[in-house]
Amino acid sequence: MNRTLGVLISGRGSNLQAIIDAIVQGALDACIGVVISNRPEATGLERARRAGIETLCLGHRGYASREDYDRALVGALRARGVGLVCLAGFMRLLSPVFVEAFPNAILNIHPSLLPAFPGLEAQHQAWAHGVKISGATVHLVDRDLDAGPIVAQRAVPVMDDDTADTLSARILEQEHLLYPEAIRLVLSGDWSIEGRRFRLGAGSVAGT
Repeated sequence: MNRTLGVLISGRGSNLQAIIDAIVQGALDACIGVVISNRPEATGLERARRAGIETLCLGHRGYASREDYDRALVGALRARGVGLVCLAGFMRLLSPVFVEAFPNAILNIHPSLLPAFPGLEAQHQAWAHGVKISGATVHLVDRDLDAGPIVAQRAVPVMDDDTADTLSARILEQEHLLYPEAIRLVLSGDWSIEGRRFRLGAGSVAGT
């Protein structure tokens, strides 16, 4: 599989940094072709620049439709030879135009054990609901919100004295470990989709 990543961000880019670090350390055999943000103030752009990665700010205002914006995104990614798109805090819903341009080649990381607590503020949802276990999920992106096949997950216990903020911080630590591992699995190409299931081949080993 094409090992050139395109990373889409809207904010601080801590998961972007985890991917950069994994590549530098040799734990992930990939390169980042471009980091794109829809917000010029996103601090993750500076993380990318420090690592010598091309950055692009592509604001979503001024486009006639969500689909037109997504076509511009697709064009920017394809121009840089991107094979796998990684959403790392990209705060926009992708239209079918984008999803169909990169079939089974868009990853997202979400701060809950999907299918529980999709959407925004998942950590607060889990804490408010009183669950005993939460965590993080990396999944392939399809047309539905946080609903694509699950590639990998990590569990995080919810402590009695947790707040939504402390739980969020502990989940984020696991996100940073999980995302590079999930990217590695997808780039291996040794997998298939059966119904809603992401199935690894005999030659792949999932991390724990």
